[in-house]
Amino acid sequence: MPLPLYEKKEPKTKYIAVAAGKGGVGKSTLTAQLGFALKKLGFKVGLLDGDIYGPSLRKMLPEDKLPFQKDGKIMPALALGLKVLSLAHFRPDEKAAIVRAPIATGIISQFINDADWGDLDYLLIDFPPGTGDIPLTICQKIPLFGAVLITTPQAVSLLDVKKALLSFEEMGVPILGIVENLSYFEEASGVKSYPFGKKGGESLSLASGYPLLGEIPIDEEVSKASDLGKSLCDASFHGPAKSAIESIGKALIKEIEILNKNDLALKSFELEWKEM
Repeated sequence: MPLPLYEKKEPKTKYIAVAAGKGGVGKSTLTAQLGFALKKLGFKVGLLDGDIYGPSLRKMLPEDKLPFQKDGKIMPALALGLKVLSLAHFRPDEKAAIVRAPIATGIISQFINDADWGDLDYLLIDFPPGTGDIPLTICQKIPLFGAVLITTPQAVSLLDVKKALLSFEEMGVPILGIVENLSYFEEASGVKSYPFGKKGGESLSLASGYPLLGEIPIDEEVSKASDLGKSLCDASFHGPAKSAIESIGKALIKEIEILNKNDLALKSFELEWKEM
């Protein structure tokens, strides 16, 4: 007799996309720092750099241990307690990845199928910009639990992130929430200025119905932590961006728990309906 739907065991690792639809909005920075925030909350976290043409996670996450091969599997690098894989681990920093889309998607497939990520709670995937072959391949190859979308307040950024949002919806990937980066600059006096516009993430949240997980202010500590390969969650950082990242991590976990409960309720309802 088959198990009831709600008793089926799902894979423990939840695969979460971090996407923007365009480059330059802080997608890789959010992926790295969100990984640290989830680790601080007690979760086991891995990060996959899906940006083949502009891999930057390695710079932000300098490895304590390089990737290696064991029993035919790629063992990810270790960086400050996070498991990480990036094309940057396998080619010189100054060398460009001049490859066609089929080769790029093949590399991503190897990172997915031929890597031993071990027992993780979350694998965050730094999505490449755009909605082309590589994002499509990742959506097809990985059972994504959900996606986090990042934007700046600018209208141009919002235009592109809306395309990413629609592409995830078409692929059946739940949207866990929206993050606005470069939201404002707060002066020592407490006065806030908005050089890139105001409330773009909030307007997208209201229009789409997806939650706004948080707003990351302009803070020099973000650049400092990224360039030094450190976690904003470390005790040495105290700026407003640190508080924002930690709050976003907690808000993301809350949305994941809600989605889990809704999914369980839906499966239970489907089972009862079929038995009637």
